[in-house]
Amino acid sequence: MSTERPQHAPSSTGVLARAQNIRCVYGGGEEDFTAVDGVSIALGEGEVLGLAGESGCGKTTLGNALAMIAAPPLYVLSGTLEIDDGTIDLSTLSHDDVKRHRPYRGRTVSMLPQGAMNSISPTLRISSLIKDVMRAHDPRITKDEALDLARERLKMLEMPVRVLDSYAHQLSGGMKQRMITVISTLQNPRLLIADEPTSALDVSSQRMLVEMLLEMVEQRIMSGVVFVTHDLPVLSQVSDRLAIMHAGRIVESGPTRQLVEDAQHPYTRKLLGSVLDPSQETRARGIARRSAPVTPEEVGER
Repeated sequence: MSTERPQHAPSSTGVLARAQNIRCVYGGGEEDFTAVDGVSIALGEGEVLGLAGESGCGKTTLGNALAMIAAPPLYVLSGTLEIDDGTIDLSTLSHDDVKRHRPYRGRTVSMLPQGAMNSISPTLRISSLIKDVMRAHDPRITKDEALDLARERLKMLEMPVRVLDSYAHQLSGGMKQRMITVISTLQNPRLLIADEPTSALDVSSQRMLVEMLLEMVEQRIMSGVVFVTHDLPVLSQVSDRLAIMHAGRIVESGPTRQLVEDAQHPYTRKLLGSVLDPSQETRARGIARRSAPVTPEEVGER
């Protein structure tokens, strides 16, 4: 499966979600620190929105606000999320917010957090983790029902069902990350917030995870993804649109190809310029290789 995606933007009739005027601060000290300053974004049905920026620009904080998992010292002072013909108040100023947001978490919006593959308890089998996660969202579900759902999902994604009986140390880093991704989407959330999901993976594992995420979107396991990362080469392949974040604000957004080829904001150009670029000789060799005729032997190998 190729990771190349057709470019499209959300239309007035095909919008999955709109986030409006999100403002987040970190408190607890002498004064609050503003991490997200009035950000608004929109996401189309079936779209992957890449959220890029340097470390500390507010990407993860914005993802936490969208996923409704902000906890002190992080406070969401304002912001709404419009999804499925409803509007969710994202502010977290009272102790009742956990209860208020619970019906949406995991079902309407799900979070795939940073370091997700390290969140599996070394003393539990994957099947036990699945049971605990599913029962946290729906106490009525039985262990057998939870595992049946997990088996169906693994078969749909062509992953081995045997991993359900495994412990964390028996799985590779890439497999652990993919299993956490599966668990995060077992309730078919409308929107997945994926925060640096490929950062701890090698190149081959990154590709497998990206392909799995795209397949899940294509099969409507979820309807859209906000893909948070500073890895622009990954985003250039997986995302339909890019939003560039700097100092808590979105400074530029647009279709991925257009933004990569013709960035307008100085910060976007600097960010794109920071990506390691192969030497002129290496690029020339790559171009020559791609333009060379394919031999019958090479066709047979493929």
